[in-house]
Amino acid sequence: MRKLDYKQTISEIQKWIKNYVVFAKVNGVVVGISGGIDSAVTTSLCVTALGKDNVIGLGLPISSLPQDLKDAEKLAKNLGIKFIKIELTSVYKEFINTTSSLFESNRIALANLKPRLRMMAIYFVGQSIGKFLVAGTSNRTELAIGYFTKYGDGGVDFEPIGGLYKCEVREIAKILDVSEEIIKKPPSAGLWEDQTDEGEIGLKYDVLDEIIFRIDNQLELNNLNKDNVKKVKNMMKKAQHKLTMPPYFRINIS
Repeated sequence: MRKLDYKQTISEIQKWIKNYVVFAKVNGVVVGISGGIDSAVTTSLCVTALGKDNVIGLGLPISSLPQDLKDAEKLAKNLGIKFIKIELTSVYKEFINTTSSLFESNRIALANLKPRLRMMAIYFVGQSIGKFLVAGTSNRTELAIGYFTKYGDGGVDFEPIGGLYKCEVREIAKILDVSEEIIKKPPSAGLWEDQTDEGEIGLKYDVLDEIIFRIDNQLELNNLNKDNVKKVKNMMKKAQHKLTMPPYFRINIS
């Protein structure tokens, strides 16, 4: 893995966030705070870049673990930003009830509905309170393998930590004084009971980071587990449609 000057990297990300917001001519950003490390680091970077009055945090529980919401509220309080809680569980259940008589769904579709409802709420708040961009919370590791929901947590305006591998997010979290409870918490999208990111992906983040870093930089892979490398390459290939704009039919004039 690369050796970053983390303090310099933080400074560069903060400058990039500020420049992007100024360029977009908006008033600030809104962030969905899950209680996990990625949203904690993203929110902290936005606050230090833009000031606490220009960042709004959202707690959007859908049958979520109570501790996650508590961690999100604590983070927002420590950062001094406005925190809005919107309970979406009843909306989620009503949607399922409305569609259940029409067809039978499946676990993945039901799980992906959660981040899509959350993103709908985030954009609604951002546009309701004024011109606020939606800050994404995905890191490079997750973006590379498509570990996000299309038009859910992937449907954002910009990705402040999208160039950082998971291990780098952890190091920056320490410098930004993110709580130990959040840093040590097993990463989870909260899609279903006892769900964890590493359990669903089937690989540890440290393994993912190393493989993706080497692929990104065209480095040697021969000394790594071949099955793991093959699995990551397949995930990256399948994720391509998530990382590009939707294709459209082009009219050719001869």
